[in-house]
Amino acid sequence: MTLEVSDELEHLKRVARVAGVEPPEFALPESRHAVLEGMRFHYLDWGIEGNRVVVFLHGGAINAHTWDLVCLSLRNDYHCLALDQRGHGDSEWSPAMHYSIGDYVADIERFADRLELNDYVLIGMSLGAVVTASYASRHAGRLAAAVIIDAGPDPQVAGGQRIRDFVADTTELESIDDFVDKALVFNPRRDPQLLRRSLIYNLRRTPEGRWVRKNDTRHMGSTSIERMVEDARSHWDGVSKIACPALVVRGAESDIFRADDAEKLRDSLPHGRLVTIEGAGHSVQGDNPSALVYSLRKFFEEIGI
Repeated sequence: MTLEVSDELEHLKRVARVAGVEPPEFALPESRHAVLEGMRFHYLDWGIEGNRVVVFLHGGAINAHTWDLVCLSLRNDYHCLALDQRGHGDSEWSPAMHYSIGDYVADIERFADRLELNDYVLIGMSLGAVVTASYASRHAGRLAAAVIIDAGPDPQVAGGQRIRDFVADTTELESIDDFVDKALVFNPRRDPQLLRRSLIYNLRRTPEGRWVRKNDTRHMGSTSIERMVEDARSHWDGVSKIACPALVVRGAESDIFRADDAEKLRDSLPHGRLVTIEGAGHSVQGDNPSALVYSLRKFFEEIGI
């Protein structure tokens, strides 16, 4: 689903007001594409050339637009790039259904090489956080900092299963209103206006008039939540090698990432910090974007970037 530029800007202004985000100015990102190892990837480029680059990685079953309010708030000081990871948003689905953490990490390696990124910041939430941690453990020398949002080596399986069930239950529905209703049951913290805007970018309409998710769900039936957790867990082994400054972010009401696990992860990082975002669950950037922006700015100021 697409909007006219003027409508899209009005949508952005409206949800910013609802979320309590006050950016210095309103602007829309450029929609760009990169072909990496034969697969087409979509990303949002918020500008501004010459500023330090910050790359954002979304969680599973969502897309790059989940970062819109965060990128909008930071864009005057940082060159924000939000990537649609493989099988999500407007990036290509893997023909062979290759969706291991290793596949996602390889994509970021290729993306950084293609754009010649160095001394940049990598920020990831949930799935994106696992990818961020794994990438940073291998390439900390290329990073100015890493931010790991609401994920760690010991995720709560019940919380992950709840997300998986929600995705399976909303693979295809009759209307956007149906998606909003189910999403509000799943996460009552979210404002309906914010949800509706995010769904504009996460759904496409079928020729029959129904609405389906853009993210690839073909592999869900053959991959259990336990297997996904095990795949992710193996990529946390190198966190002690993350030599760059690293911020761990936890949503205070998260049912995925426990407080003691967040503290344990912080302590395992050579230069780790921890912040807890009140009024947020697992989807920190969606539940409380203004508090996340404040915490990111504070972190960046502390480490001098």
